[in-house]
Order: sequence, then structure tokens, then C-alpha cells
Amino acid sequence: MSTELIPIDVCSADGLRINRHSASHIMAHAVKELFPDVKVTIGPATEEGFYYDFDTEKPITEDDLVKIEKKMSELIRRNTPFVRKLMKKAQAVEFFKNLGENYKVEIIEALDVDEVSLYEEGGFTDLCLGPHVPSTGFITASKLLKTAGAYWRGDEKNKMLQRLYGTSFAKPDELKNYLDFLEEVKKRDHRRLGKELDLFSINDEIGSGLILWHPNGAIIRKTIEDFWKDEHIKADYKLLYTPHIARINLWEKSGHLDFYKENMYTPMDIDGVDFELKPMNCPFHLAIYKSALRSYRDLPIRYAELGTVYRYERSGVLHGLMRVRGFTQDDAHIFCTTEQIEDEILTVLNFTIFVLNTFGFKDYDVYLSTRPEKYVGTLDNWEISTNALRKALETMGLKYETDPGEGVFYGPKIDIKVKDSLNRQWQCSTIQVDFNNPERFDISYRGADDKEHMPIMIHRALMGSLERFFGVLIEHYGGAFPVWLSPVQVSVLTISERHSGFADEMSKYLKSEGIRVEKDTANEKINYKVRQSTVKKIPYAVIIGDKEAESGTISVRKRNGDNMSFQSKEEFLSFLLKEIKGKI
Repeated sequence: MSTELIPIDVCSADGLRINRHSASHIMAHAVKELFPDVKVTIGPATEEGFYYDFDTEKPITEDDLVKIEKKMSELIRRNTPFVRKLMKKAQAVEFFKNLGENYKVEIIEALDVDEVSLYEEGGFTDLCLGPHVPSTGFITASKLLKTAGAYWRGDEKNKMLQRLYGTSFAKPDELKNYLDFLEEVKKRDHRRLGKELDLFSINDEIGSGLILWHPNGAIIRKTIEDFWKDEHIKADYKLLYTPHIARINLWEKSGHLDFYKENMYTPMDIDGVDFELKPMNCPFHLAIYKSALRSYRDLPIRYAELGTVYRYERSGVLHGLMRVRGFTQDDAHIFCTTEQIEDEILTVLNFTIFVLNTFGFKDYDVYLSTRPEKYVGTLDNWEISTNALRKALETMGLKYETDPGEGVFYGPKIDIKVKDSLNRQWQCSTIQVDFNNPERFDISYRGADDKEHMPIMIHRALMGSLERFFGVLIEHYGGAFPVWLSPVQVSVLTISERHSGFADEMSKYLKSEGIRVEKDTANEKINYKVRQSTVKKIPYAVIIGDKEAESGTISVRKRNGDNMSFQSKEEFLSFLLKEIKGKI
């Protein structure tokens, strides 16, 4: 039997995956040497590194990570080869039973194969398809990062395991760059900044995944909502408000009870009728459309709502603002004729790019998802809608990737993933064509031929959800929001108490013109006050001393440390308003 060897560049995507999977194997070996009673489960490579889950009675601590890294270094220095072995299924089951590795036994018994693949290095054998690097010495730049909990097979009914995360690169300088990146990510973590800047909190007494918006966060939310509403009115959308609950029959009719039941909450009995917290806004918009007779002359009809929805998310996936149980979608539904699809999609795309650019997102990746294996609607409608989405992207000159078969069951879609200041990708905007709900709800319009026709429905979200979008904004700006979004736009600071009068006058003047102001006339040194203003990431600090109080000139310090001066409060106000209006 001949074997074909295919060289793989260690710096390629495949090379990096093999490197990381091998590092995961070495980490498991190190853990077993240090803690022989630990049972191993699975340890795959990931986009950012690798992890391995262990069943251990005694938690592995941060201090233990240092010991494990030291043992890994020792195993790497030994430079022992990775050797693949094929073993009959029954023999492999017996082999791991003798080792006491019951998780491996469970995995093997579930496999529909005659033989399994094992890899051995230095006396440690793991169930693995491979491939691996030739020997442990090929792992030259690895680092363990953190520990976390994880349920076996991701099921909350199973035992909680301990997950160890690490990463590995082909070259030490690549590892250093990545660790520097992680430090920057840590600094920008929206959960940390949310607390430091008093933006939001999550209270266990209220419930996991439910957000409390503090005054600083709430004023940013109001600013976002006001901009969103104003721009939608300009774009000829009709704003809606809909209930938070509805009879369960509505969710049966829409299909949500069939497709999203596991993400919906337990129905509540009201007067002997089951009601359900809404997981989506769509059925309400359909009901409003259906509340009157519609003509082709009325179309397109564009409904928009900042609608709060509720979805059950497992506790293990909840993550600050990014994954919550109650959130507000910037939702919109467009009802149009088949002939209007292309123009509407083009209009929505332009609107989406405008909104993302306004919030500072200039880079994004675009994906076109086409018909999946299971779908509803006619092939003609799928072709018309997919072509309309594609043509709109091409008309705008947007580069995009096609995701074959990744559309939703009711129609094709466009997804736009923004890139933040650290070049991380975030799913925000989506445009989806729907043939399903118009048919389920039996909506129609009277055409020019005086006959009833079914409109096409376009689902559209620009930001996704306010909570998640806010979290992305916090991390994108590192909490240092542009002036128009900052909860406090100007701090007025006095050098001594005798300057309080002018500080009051300045504060009232700016507030009367809509500027968000915080005044600090406390008996503290000015350097301390400036430092506090900078820590709060307030864009501008007006410093008032004898010179300013006597001459009426304005001395301003930017949060980056640069100094500015203005001849009068009117000149400073004009500068501020221009920056706010331009959303610079």
C-alpha cells in the first residue's frame, strides 16, 4: 500500500489548524501527567486557537495554568514524534476502558465505523483523526489563556466540565502580536467599560440576560433612537409600536412556534387563553397591513419599529450586551410587488451603508445567502428575489461572497458584517426576502387588473439589536464615543471656588443649546479634575480660571490631551454644534 505525502505550509490556514490541534493534544498530555485522575474529552482547534475539555473534581486554577504551560514546554523539548495508529472499534473501546477514559468510550461507541484513528506521542494516546505535526518540537509559539466551564456535548443536562483555552502560532512574533491584540480587546471589553463608564448593568435579582440601562447608557440609546426614527421618517417609513405579548395562536400561524419553540418562553394563561412573549415583531406588522384594504397604488408600504422581543438563551451563551434574553430590534418590513423588489433592496442597501457609516463603520463584509434544501415558495420567486439581491449588490459596487444554501427557509438574504477598529467582524445588518408569511397570513393587494395579488415581504434590520449594536459601539470606540454620542459632551472645571459663578453661567448656556454638560466646582486640584474628566472619556473639558473669568475666553482640553482656545462661549458653542450636527 502506497502513501501520498502532501506538504502543508505551516503558515497556511491548514498549517495553523494542524499546529493548534497538535498543541491541544500536548496540553491534554501535560494535564494528564500533572493530574492523573482527570478524564479527557475533546480538544479541537478553533479560529483563534484551541481548547480541551476535562472532567475534574478539583477545579484547575490560573496558577495551575502556569504549571501546565511549564509541563507543555518540557514535552515540546522532548521532540517526540506523533504516531498514528488504527485500531478496531471494539479493541479501542476496551483500550480506553482500561485507561478509565469513559468519555472516549462514549464517543467511540457512537461511531458507525469498523476501526478508529488514534495518535500517540510520548506515552499519551488520544482518539483523533489528525493530522498532526511530525513531532512535539514543531510547536514553537503557544500560550494558555484562560479556563471556563462547559457542559459535556453542550447540553445543560450533562456534567459541567472544565475547558482550558490556549492558542498557538507558527512564529513567536505572531503569538506576541496576538497576545497584544488580546490585551487591547480586554481594555475595550464592553462589560468592563459598561461598569467603569456607568452605562449599563445586569442584576441577578432581576434576571440573567436582561439589561438595565443607566442614565449614561440611556442618553446614548435615546440619541441612537432619535437618529434612527428621524432618518426612517425621511426615508418614507411608517413608525409602529406593537405589544410585548400575543395569543399563542398568532405564533402558530406565523410558524414561530414550530421553528423557534425552544427559544420561546412558557406561555402564560390570561382569562383562560394562552399568551406568549413575542420573539419577533413580524406578525404584528402583518396584522397592521391586513387591517385595511390595500391597492397596488399603496405599495411599497414600509413599516419600522424599535420592537423589544424576548428569546430564551441558555445561560452558558449569555454574554453582556452581545447575547441577551430581552432586546430591541431595529426592525422593518417592506410590502411590495414582485416588480418593486430590486428597487426596494437597492434603497435598503443604500440606507444600511449610510447608517453604518454614520456610526463610524466604514469596513464590512457582505454575504449573499441562497436557497437551502428545505424551502417554501416557488422556484420562480426564489430566482427573482435572489437575482434582485445580487443585482442590487452589483449596482452599488459592493464586493460580496455567495453562501450557497445558507438562505432562510422563506427566502434568500443579504448579511452585512461590520469590522470594528480591531478588525473584528460583527453581524449587524440583514435583508431577507419572505414568501412564507404573506401566504400564511393571507395578505393581498388589489392590482391594476382589479384582481387580488400576494405582496412580497422584505425583512430588514440595520443595526440588528440596540443592545448588541451598543456593545459593538463601546468596543469599537473603546468607550471614547464621538461627541454626538457621548453621554457627557463637555465638562466644566473650575481652578478655584471663586470661579464657580462663571462655571454656572457657562454650564447653563451650553445646556440651553442642547449640549450635555457636567460641572465640577469641587475644592480639588485642577489636574485631578482634568484626569477625572479624561477617565470618564468626556470629549472636551472647559477649564475656568482667573483669565477665563475676566476675559470671557474659553480654554478647552480635549480628552487626548490637546489644548484648544476660543475667543468666546459663542465660538465654542458653534464649534460643538458643527461637530455634533456633522456626527464627526
